[in-house]
Amino acid sequence: MNLVIFIGIIISLIGVVMIYDARVITKKIFGFGDQNEAALGLKLVGFIIAIIGALIVYFNMQ
Repeated sequence: MNLVIFIGIIISLIGVVMIYDARVITKKIFGFGDQNEAALGLKLVGFIIAIIGALIVYFNMQ
């Protein structure tokens, strides 16, 4: 397996974990009261990271 593809898979995995565990991560890291907006922001960032990782894999498979 190509190293770049493996790195793309790891980046996608990190993005998916950020989406799935956004509430838990915001409760752990941030101590302020409005955790809904922080969880939404973390899910957005996770989605973008997952897309970037998937694009890395897609363009290196060819």
